[in-house]
Amino acid sequence: MKLTAKHTILASYVGYLTQAITINYAPLLFITFQKEFDISLGKISLLIAISFLTQLTADITEAKLGHLIPPRIATVTAHVCAVLGLTGFAYLPNILPSPYLALIICTVVAAIGGGIIEVLISPIVEACPTTHKGAAMSLLHSFYSWGFAAVVLLTTLFFKFVGIEHWRMTAVFWALIPAIGAIAFCFVPIYDLDTADESKQDPAQKKKSLFKEPIFILFFIMMLCAGAAEQAMAQWASTFAELGLHVEKSIGDLLGPFAFAVLMGLSRTFYGVRGNRIKLSNFIFLSSILCILSFIVTAASPYPILSLVGCALCGLSVGIMWPGTYSLATSHISDVGVRMFAYLAFAGDIGCLLGPTAAGWIAELLGDDLRISFFISALFPAVLLICLIFLTKSKKRKV
Repeated sequence: MKLTAKHTILASYVGYLTQAITINYAPLLFITFQKEFDISLGKISLLIAISFLTQLTADITEAKLGHLIPPRIATVTAHVCAVLGLTGFAYLPNILPSPYLALIICTVVAAIGGGIIEVLISPIVEACPTTHKGAAMSLLHSFYSWGFAAVVLLTTLFFKFVGIEHWRMTAVFWALIPAIGAIAFCFVPIYDLDTADESKQDPAQKKKSLFKEPIFILFFIMMLCAGAAEQAMAQWASTFAELGLHVEKSIGDLLGPFAFAVLMGLSRTFYGVRGNRIKLSNFIFLSSILCILSFIVTAASPYPILSLVGCALCGLSVGIMWPGTYSLATSHISDVGVRMFAYLAFAGDIGCLLGPTAAGWIAELLGDDLRISFFISALFPAVLLICLIFLTKSKKRKV
């Protein structure tokens, strides 16, 4: 059977499922880690920081040195790292003298895989011969959301019916997805976006720094805010439901992070299917307003169920922010290559680091209370909204 771009896109979906697993599996076990290994909430926050710092390093390395490594080799290696990191959670804490050091090692190895996937998969799909790039990008990113939802649902059901004391089995189970991705990317065709665009760029343009262009700075800030808004809620929703709302873990995970992931996936899938009929900037504008309101409702509501609704609506609102910013950038910037995607992914990961880490540290200072953290996190979609207003009022510029 001849493999085509369709198979490349299917493999890319597996890549985004893998990224969702590497980012969202461990947060479901934060309370378990805290109890079983006697780890403070501050150290748990440090695990989040380490994860996204590692992804930041992968982003910037790929931006600077990515042209030296064939994308197929890099993508397969990323999936293998995800397998090693996830399976490490199952055995390494029992081998090393410091379980916390073991968790750090597993987090770093898995995050290397997630970071490389984040940088490479989007431009690989962008280079595939598809008609509506924005819709294709949104549909691709929806698989991150569906992967997130699957991780929460299936892991929660396992904990409920088999027992959370057997959590190590789930780490091995979720490692099967990146294993499939590693095999798939050994064979599917890879379309190199940088090579496809070389004929359109002169040497001076290739050397031009994106950071010298105001419009790229806007997109950089938008991606930072998108990552911060998304992960400030995603990383702490389970802990907030269990500690802050005193909801049973299985119920809290289903009504909190699971509902967040499902609605985020629906938002991305909706635009992926109907994107050709919707103005992207308007969709992001309305989503940003909803995101601000959802953070406020989650933090301020005296009723646990309403706080969980706010958490879920946050997922609906952030869904379009990351892929939408990618798509807006490709329509405003002519230098669309791995370099641009890597720098935007770098910005997004700065936000993914800043949002949840700040939320955890603020919560610890306030007696493990995440409500104030969520109030402050509403600033991220507010800044994104301001950047979008500047963008829509300015003339389109090609850089």
